Parts: sequence; structure tokens; C-alpha cells
Amino acid sequence: MADPIPTPRRLFRPDPWSVASVLIAGLVLVPVAAVVWLAFNPAENIWPHMLSTTLPRYLVNTGVLMAGVGVLTAAVGTGAAWLVTMYRFPGVRMLEIALLLPLAVPAYIGAYALVDLFEFAGPVQTALRGWMGWATPRDYWFPAVRSRGAAVLVLASAYYPYVYLLARAAFREQSGNAYEVARALGTGPWGMFLRLGLPLARPAIAAGVALACMETVNDFGAVSYFGVQTLTTGIFSVWLTAGNAGGAAQLSLVSLAVILALMGVERAGRRNLRFHRAARQSRPIVARPLAGWRGWLAAGLCALPFAAGFVLPVAVIGHHALTKPDHWLTPGLARALGHTLVTGGLASVLCVGAALVVVYGVRLSQRRLPQLMLPLTGIGYAAPGAVLAVGLLIPMAALDHRMADALEWLTGHDPGLILTGSASLIVLAYVVRFFAIAQGAADAAMDRIAPSLPLAARSLGRSSGGVLRAVHLPLMRGSVGVALLVVFVDCVKELPATLLLRPFNYDTLATRVHERASVEALAEAAPAALLVIGVSLVAVAFLARSAHNGGTHG
Repeated sequence: MADPIPTPRRLFRPDPWSVASVLIAGLVLVPVAAVVWLAFNPAENIWPHMLSTTLPRYLVNTGVLMAGVGVLTAAVGTGAAWLVTMYRFPGVRMLEIALLLPLAVPAYIGAYALVDLFEFAGPVQTALRGWMGWATPRDYWFPAVRSRGAAVLVLASAYYPYVYLLARAAFREQSGNAYEVARALGTGPWGMFLRLGLPLARPAIAAGVALACMETVNDFGAVSYFGVQTLTTGIFSVWLTAGNAGGAAQLSLVSLAVILALMGVERAGRRNLRFHRAARQSRPIVARPLAGWRGWLAAGLCALPFAAGFVLPVAVIGHHALTKPDHWLTPGLARALGHTLVTGGLASVLCVGAALVVVYGVRLSQRRLPQLMLPLTGIGYAAPGAVLAVGLLIPMAALDHRMADALEWLTGHDPGLILTGSASLIVLAYVVRFFAIAQGAADAAMDRIAPSLPLAARSLGRSSGGVLRAVHLPLMRGSVGVALLVVFVDCVKELPATLLLRPFNYDTLATRVHERASVEALAEAAPAALLVIGVSLVAVAFLARSAHNGGTHG
């Protein structure tokens, strides 16, 4: 029997899945909307003052960092991906996985380790003075450790795996037939890379560079430690030092505009690029052996970024953590670990659960509004953590005071600040910041489920919620697990939003590392830093295994 013709009342009646999708998507977009409103309606407009004084410096420093990190990550990530894909040399299988491990080391920990190792009182300069007989800094020249150039090196060492991961996947998906034809026509290794491999992998490389640049704009711990004033450090300065929320929102809007412009340039650059395999049964790329000094040179070139991004910071932090074990017993470390596990775990569950509801609701619903709002929810990942903090704290603080006043009027008891006085805003910021990761994983996983399976379940009387529980979730278990783990680790490493939104005397591992290392107490920060790296390594190990088997998870 055919379905009845829908009446206007039935056609426009919202279903629960559509309503849930729109509400969740709206919640994700609230911080960005709040930043825009605050920027155009400041209580005290200091925009002309910033425009003539600090803003040019913030923009120049941010632009230089983005350009430097973009060039270095593109060169290192693409070069390493090409070598491990196209050639066999000593240690290539180990290096193929090792090149991903810097993802487990936050950039701010790399900055602390670099300064500790190479500063005037560090072991490198101390050893040089002892060997050469130098006494003061005037006796010799040494590169400035706390500088913009050092910040570029640290950030590039931390973020090149984004380019490496995507470029390697692009190289592996290319057809080996094309390379065999190129070799038969006399094309050398450099020619194949420049004329064949690089153009075909350009969209993936551009996407990886864009991710690295977005993380550069978001960074606060590393750039503030090196004394580089960027848009993110400016948000902290204007808000916390000058006490001007409107000015912080205006800087946040500039930062968001930089990110959106970067995304626009990246998409425009690959708008008309379409690459397809010439045949379904095309041969995979066969790695060619590199013998002698060429093989060892390739191994050394691949080992260098791994050493800079992982071995150096882990060695420095591990040395402090293991040689001074009493710092493991300092008050607050266990509490910071507990706070990290609770906020990160709760945020990852809420984030992935909300993403499943939104993606499933949009697929079930034929309404236009949820479909339009779904792509916009990815802006949270593009927005720096400091921007989200500005967009969350100010409106939520106003809501918190209204709630407290209403409850006191009803009950006669002052409940205090429920949202801003607890870790609730941290959890909400994590959900908004990393919602795009969970949404991408859920969307990709649902794409792999044959449409006939949920249709069969519906024909057997299952409700839409029952189909999600009985059909989709069991088949998506692996992707959901990876999304939970990746979001959790990103929450563990997140610093700017946590610093701005945490209640008084509320530490996580990231804030504990930042506070102690920033006052030259790296030995006290080392246990917390080692815990951050250890927790992150678990997720990177899963990601490396997935990438080694031929796929990546968004």
C-alpha cells in the first residue's frame, strides 16, 4: 500500500532527529556567533588603538610563523612520505611508523625541551664553554634560543606529521603503471617526483599544510614561551591583562578570519583538481631498493624530523622525570591527572555521541536546515581554542548569573556559579573544538554501511533509534572507538581553551606543565609532561597501525 500524500501539517512537522541535529549543531556554532556579536558590540572599543599599535605586530608574527611552518612541514612531510613509499632502505619499516610519533608531543612540550637543552645554562652551551674555555656569552656566538625562528622549528617538528600522513596516503594510492611508463621514457627520480608524484598528491599536501597552519595559529604555549607575540597571545593579553573582553573578541574575530582565509585558499587551490586512476586494476607502487650510501642518506633524512619532533623532547623530559623521582610525589599531580581523565573522557563521549546523533539525524531527515548546518559545525575545529574560550565564557557567565539568581529566588539558597565555577565549560569547549573530528569519523563510517541493512531492519519493525543501536553502532564500532580515542587525546593536549576556562585551582596535565615550565621549573613539570606524551602515544599507535594498513581516520 502506498504511503499517503503528506499533508502540509505533516510535511512541516519537525521530527525528533531533525530537532536534535539542529540543536546540537546550533550549540557548536554558539561560540563563534558570540565572538562575532561581542566584536561588533564591545563595551569599550579599543580597536583603533590596537590597529595602530599591537595588531600589525600580531599579524606579522602570525603570518611569519604560518609561512615558515607551512614551508617546512610541506618539505619535510612530503619528502619523508615520498622516500618511505617509493624506496626501500635500512630501517624504512620502523621509520614509516616513527615519523608519526611527534603527533604525541604537544608543541609547548617541545619548546620547553629545546630551551632547556640549548639555553645558556643548558648542557649544550655548558659543554661548549668547558671544551673551548669560554667564560661569558661575549666570548662566543650561539643562535638565540627564544626567537621566532626557534618557534618555527618547534612548531614544524610537531606538525609535519599532518602532511606526512596525508601525502603518504596519496602516494600509496597512485598507480604504479604511471611510474613504470615514466621510467621507460627515461624519467629520473627527480623528474618522477616533480612531474608525476607531486602534482597528483598536491591536494593532500595542501590539506596537511592547512592543518599545520591552523594549529600554528591556535598555539599559545610554545609561542608565549619563546616570547613571540601572535594573535593568540594577544587575546590572552587583552583579556587577562587589560581586562577588555570586547578587544579580545575583536582579536578573536581577526584570528578566525585568518583561519577562514587559509581554508578558502586551500580549497580554491584544489577546486578544479580531479585525479583518478586510469584503471580499476592498476598495479600498486613497488618500492625500489636504495643501496649503499644512498640508502643510509635516505634513512638519515627520515630519522632527522623524528629525532627533532620526538626523540629530543622525550629524552629531555624523561631525563628530568627519571633523575628526580621525588617530583612524581608533588601535591596536585594525581589531582591534575584525574581532572584530565574526567574532562577528556566526558568530552570525548559527549562529542562522539553528539556527532552520531547529528550525522544520523541529517541522513534520516530530508529537511534543508539540518543539511545546511552540518558543514558549518566543522568551524569549531578551525577556530583556535582561545577564540572558543572568548565565545563561551562571556555568554555562559551571563547565563550562569541569571541561573544562580533564579535558583536563589526559588529556593532561598545561593547555588553559586554552576557553569563557570566548574569544569563544565572546559568540557563544552572540547566538544565544540573537536566536534568536526567525531563528525568526520561518524560520517565516513556510515558511508561504508550498505543501505539495504538499515532498510531491512526498518521493514522488520525496528524504529529509527533501534536501527542505530542494532545495525549502525555494531558495524561502526571500530571507527567510533578510534574517534573516541583521538578526541580524548586532543582534549589532553589542548592548552589555550583550558587555561582561559578552568575554574580557580583547577589544573589539568596540560596547564600544570605550562605553569611550571613557564617559571623555569621544568623538572617539576616533567612528570605531567611525560604523562601527556604517554597518553597521546596510545592514540598515535592506533593511528599509525591504521595508516600502515592503508587507511586514515579523519
